Amino acid sequence: MSAATDAQALINKYFDAFNAADSAAMLACLADNVRHDVNQGGIREGKAAFEAFNAHMARCYREQLSDIVVMVSEDGRRAAAEFIVDGAYLANDEGLPPANGQTYRLPAGTFFTLENGRIARVTTYYNLQEWVRQVGGEG
Repeated sequence: MSAATDAQALINKYFDAFNAADSAAMLACLADNVRHDVNQGGIREGKAAFEAFNAHMARCYREQLSDIVVMVSEDGRRAAAEFIVDGAYLANDEGLPPANGQTYRLPAGTFFTLENGRIARVTTYYNLQEWVRQVGGEG
């Protein structure tokens, strides 16, 4: 298999784990020193920080990704994905409107760096103001 094919398979495995709400399987795709750039937020480094972020997200949100399109560089070191997020806002998240099960649908994208067969960087982007508008906040 080529580096690009291996990278494609790894990214698909990561998204399959996301949609299965399987944090352990997501973590298995990551490098120990993974860098996680959070949309409108800070930078988290390492698997423990990523795992804590996943636990927080599972408490506050239920999300499924669809229409996932993954693009991989020829050398397999970088990848990007575009997708649709269908979600429900389950519990209040600090600094955001109150939660009462509101649903939302947003386009989003994630950029990846891959090293030694693992994901070394995850950077996700979406329109936070549109999300706020959809859940009934100002935006």
